[in-house]
Amino acid sequence: MSTTMRALVKAVDGPGLEMRQVPHPVCGPTEVLIKVLRTGICGTDLHIWRWDDWARKNVPVGLVVGHEFVGRITQIGASVVDFKIGDLVSGEGHVVCGHCRNCMAGRRQMCAKTQGIGVNRTGAFADYIAVPQTNVWYHDQTLDRDVQSIFDPFGNAAHTALCYDVLGEDVLITGAGPIGCMAAAIVRHAGARHVVVSDINPWRLELARKLGATATVDARSERLAEVQKRLGMHEGFDVGLEMSGNPSAFREMLSNMCHGGKIAMLGIPPGEMAIDWNQVIFKMLTVKGIYGREMYETWYKMTAMLQSGLDIKPVISHVLPAERFREGFAAMEQGDCGKVVLIWAEG
Repeated sequence: MSTTMRALVKAVDGPGLEMRQVPHPVCGPTEVLIKVLRTGICGTDLHIWRWDDWARKNVPVGLVVGHEFVGRITQIGASVVDFKIGDLVSGEGHVVCGHCRNCMAGRRQMCAKTQGIGVNRTGAFADYIAVPQTNVWYHDQTLDRDVQSIFDPFGNAAHTALCYDVLGEDVLITGAGPIGCMAAAIVRHAGARHVVVSDINPWRLELARKLGATATVDARSERLAEVQKRLGMHEGFDVGLEMSGNPSAFREMLSNMCHGGKIAMLGIPPGEMAIDWNQVIFKMLTVKGIYGREMYETWYKMTAMLQSGLDIKPVISHVLPAERFREGFAAMEQGDCGKVVLIWAEG
């Protein structure tokens, strides 16, 4: 095996990434070494590409980035017992401490010492990655390989969409990015009645329709109250999924929730956000923050939904060789795309 490999690196203190040769990762006693087959470009990766304020504060220069991937195990550490060479796997992108109160209580997704693969530690945009065995997810081998590569963002969508009961409910999703579109497919699969998705990007609104939205709203020209009338709704939305991080979208959501409605927030606002708290209090709304996935109940539910007929493949708009990563990031910058998948190897 070569001592070096290809990897996408945050090479300089500025915009962009570079494909470089870096040292081959070493597999520790409780880790597995994975040959990366496919990776997905995430909104987080776009922040790192742009090198905005958040990226400069959180990502060290020289880091191999990326955290959405599927691959095959090529080596297992001496203490690993649950996996074998050749297994087709993905990895949970949040590496937790294992010893804090939440970790010890089985609430690992709430670990305050979480490190992000491709953000705080070596990432997956590379030929190989070493991952702790506690972060490895064994795939149903029959699932589509491209879909397997985006289980991480699929998990964000599933965690958000399923945190409240949506059977028979009217659901509003603000933000038609890939995660918002996957959430539309999930809540429809879970039995929601009306699924309304709002955004300002016509291409992505059309993608939301393909993935199950019963109505879409161009927020530049139509108000949600008008959509409610058109759908015959009388009391507002039962469940809101905020995926945009846009303060105006969140305020519009608050105004259109029913009394006792429930909101899950995955989108990250650009800064402090003012809202009318009277809406929250007098409507008796529940607002819950979502970060990542539940370990590993969300992963189980993702697999079960795909096995029972959920189709998220339409969210993947670009599949490119890893060497053409710049085209993938250009598509992300333009915005008229869903998920972008990079191919590192076949298998």
